[in-house]
Amino acid sequence: MGEEYRAKVFKSGNSLALRLPKALGLTEGTEMAVREEQGRYSFEPIPVKPQRIDLTGIYGSVPGLMPVERLEFEPRELDWGGKLLDR
Repeated sequence: MGEEYRAKVFKSGNSLALRLPKALGLTEGTEMAVREEQGRYSFEPIPVKPQRIDLTGIYGSVPGLMPVERLEFEPRELDWGGKLLDR
């Protein structure tokens, strides 16, 4: 087991809070999952989901940037000859 830290519960607004020591390496704003089992508490960071970048607001704002048109290809048979490429 790792190090033991002591902390006190305090009132924060209408809730109770527990100040965690900086030595735990947590950063401000990290969301935590807290579990209670038979009077024992455990907590762990919630994994951060990668966010998608919304580019809709920059459309037309870059000079010279042209929209990419959908390219259409005609279907055709490809003869791979059963050979592997040399690397």
